[in-house]
Amino acid sequence: MTEAKRTAVVTGASSGIGEIYADRLAARGYDLVLVARRRERLDRLADTLRAVHGRAVETAVADLESDVDLAAIEQIVALAPNIEVLVNCAGTGALGPASIVDRARVEAMLKLNVLALTRLSLAAAQRFAGAGRGTIINIGSILAFMPMPGVGGYSGSKAYVLNFSRSLQAELASSGVRVQVVMPGPVRSEFFGDTPAPFPDQLFMTPETLVDVAFRALDQGEMICFPTLEEIATWEQLDGRRSSLVKALTQSGSPALRYQRQP
Repeated sequence: MTEAKRTAVVTGASSGIGEIYADRLAARGYDLVLVARRRERLDRLADTLRAVHGRAVETAVADLESDVDLAAIEQIVALAPNIEVLVNCAGTGALGPASIVDRARVEAMLKLNVLALTRLSLAAAQRFAGAGRGTIINIGSILAFMPMPGVGGYSGSKAYVLNFSRSLQAELASSGVRVQVVMPGPVRSEFFGDTPAPFPDQLFMTPETLVDVAFRALDQGEMICFPTLEEIATWEQLDGRRSSLVKALTQSGSPALRYQRQP
């Protein structure tokens, strides 16, 4: 019997987390569409994956900050044959205090971290829901919970990734479509470039370890993966408090008593 073809699309595939996702998905029997800006790196990775895993690998050179390039990848996700997995790894940071950070860099970051991820996820969600199967994996960050000085835009973008992914989870839960959001801490990658990382070395995880843990979580049914969190009850308690806050916020439309008192 011929094995049914299954294809995964991985953005940000030319290095770091995306490169490892591509390797692990090929090892799991998926053909691949690899998306990134750097053609030479993409072609080299594609050649390696074909040789090592014997899978069909296509490359799509695209800058997802460009509306034209993003639309082309949207079409691939929506229409290319056999797509069953989308991994949104493409992302960047525009770090620095609000008083001096380059606003153009922040806008470009939001286009990539938020807009591109959203459009590709929606294209995949609509396709997968119609088919009754499929997996979307979005890469968040623990900085979603840490609105620190110098990371405002990045932290906000990853908070968006978390909330957006959780909404998709709720919408698609009965459709057979899985949506996982992975929430790593610092990862050894090209993220910081030549700039010293603002975290101690012992906090860093390799991309290989991160992706292997994320797949283990996915296989175990964990749709929110905190790779370094020892006690999942810590997250469950926080999420429970969030639910309590939502309940408290939706009891009435009247101002709280402390705002009704006369000065």
